[in-house]
Amino acid sequence: MSQESASDDALRTLRGEVREFLRTELADGTFRQDVDSWMTGFDPDFSRRLGERGWLGMTMPVEYGGRGRTPVERFVVTEELLAHGAPVAAHWIADRQMAPGILANGTEDQRRRYIPGISAGTTYFAIGMSEPDAGSDLASVRTRATDNGDTWTISGTKVWTTGAHIAHAMVLLARSDGTPDDRQQGLSQFLVDLPHPDIEIRPLPSIDGQSHFNEVIFHDAVVDSSALLGVRGRGWRQVMGELAFERSGPERYLSTLPLLRAWTDQLRKHGATSQQRETVGTLTAQAWALRRMSLQVARELQTGAKPDVLAAMVKDLGSTFEGDLVTAVRSASHTVPRRTGGSDFDRLLAQSVLHTPAFTLRGGTNEILRGIVARGLGMR
Repeated sequence: MSQESASDDALRTLRGEVREFLRTELADGTFRQDVDSWMTGFDPDFSRRLGERGWLGMTMPVEYGGRGRTPVERFVVTEELLAHGAPVAAHWIADRQMAPGILANGTEDQRRRYIPGISAGTTYFAIGMSEPDAGSDLASVRTRATDNGDTWTISGTKVWTTGAHIAHAMVLLARSDGTPDDRQQGLSQFLVDLPHPDIEIRPLPSIDGQSHFNEVIFHDAVVDSSALLGVRGRGWRQVMGELAFERSGPERYLSTLPLLRAWTDQLRKHGATSQQRETVGTLTAQAWALRRMSLQVARELQTGAKPDVLAAMVKDLGSTFEGDLVTAVRSASHTVPRRTGGSDFDRLLAQSVLHTPAFTLRGGTNEILRGIVARGLGMR
């Protein structure tokens, strides 16, 4: 299908195909529904099966191994995957923002090297942005890339790097020129293949016992000059373009939807009080409003626009909603979360409680996002 807008009938057909696939996968026991599955649900075989069906690299051009479909069609697929709690973490970062970033800024060789594997669900990426002293204040990064002519030498540390331990490559933001006082100036992006003999990856255990975050240390790691992504010194502008893809997607409000669905299944079976029905209605209305906002971002991306401000707003409101949903369901259900020994609902509630603290931090804190929105609206 071309990049022209897909018809409503085509979108409904696509949604039905994805739902049927997921129902079959669940019936066959190939995966268990989880909350926050785009962060923790690593399943290479599942990612490969999605690639085989053409549901990865959907907006990438066919000549680079993509599917030539629209952002709205991609939205339909990702929405269903998240709503069903499918294990999509392996390919998520690569498909969500690295493929569009490489398409927009990469050389012909870089596009042909990485995008086909991303579209096939066999090449995974990590994002090398945050540092111990540069989290939400991303412009203060200190990781240094030194130009040697035919190579670059990279030294520094990145932290909270999701999936670095399983990634085949990382898109790294480093300072190629100037000093940290130069802020947004002098930053460049690099495509760094992993593993690398001079790059140390240290898993960081989370409160739930998993280790999907990492600390990544560059011990004067040497990469080829061809690793530079885009234009030297324009890394900040490139990153800001990529963040619209990261911050606006349905994962910013659907991470805990499997919990809401499991709870409503229980209420159907055992009955609901008026308060519980009201809670379900309120949460559903909020999710629907956020869905409309996120869908609008996809439509703007489809027209070639750069909806940075709207994306920041979606991430702010969506990540707040994720946590509010957990609090509301926990209170209205009168359930004690249990990671083992209980129902699927008990397990999903326990997962949600443990993951909630990260919702408003990852991808930019809500305070930073509100600053972006204020500046974008011309406020001082």
